[in-house]
Amino acid sequence: MDTLRHIPSLLQDLLLLAHRLLLSHVFLNSGLSKWDGWLDFDESKLTLFKYEFFCPDPPRKGALQLCEPETLTYVQDSLGLRIAETMAYLAGVVEVTLPLLLIIGLLSRSAAAGLLGMTVFIQVAVYPSWDHFINPAAWWMVVAATLLLFGPGRLSGDYMLSRLFKKQGQL
Repeated sequence: MDTLRHIPSLLQDLLLLAHRLLLSHVFLNSGLSKWDGWLDFDESKLTLFKYEFFCPDPPRKGALQLCEPETLTYVQDSLGLRIAETMAYLAGVVEVTLPLLLIIGLLSRSAAAGLLGMTVFIQVAVYPSWDHFINPAAWWMVVAATLLLFGPGRLSGDYMLSRLFKKQGQL
């Protein structure tokens, strides 16, 4: 009977692990698609960021538009162009780094917060529509918020490190 007591906490740990892996899967796949190899950014993703995300034709109502609204083009070396290109590279790094941290369960709350922030930005600035919120943004937000609220669980590097430091502090 004593072992039955531990089933709810084991299930919680398994669910938190599943949340970490689920959120990681989505963002890691997206992040890896932005790279052709080690530190070799896929240049076609710059076009995606510049024209699909921040200068779509036709413009999306309420979305952040970084190009010239009349011509739907960028002025050479403009601030909008630099922002779109920087966002592409930054997304490529963040979408690989934060999911890897979640997979191993290290700095899990920070990683979940970063992915939640990225999701909110995508929802508000890139695809500000109810359809995008319902699928996929809402479930990304719920999973990330769950990890923020409950942490990564005992099946994580965070938990193991806390136990190690706790044990060393008792010596």
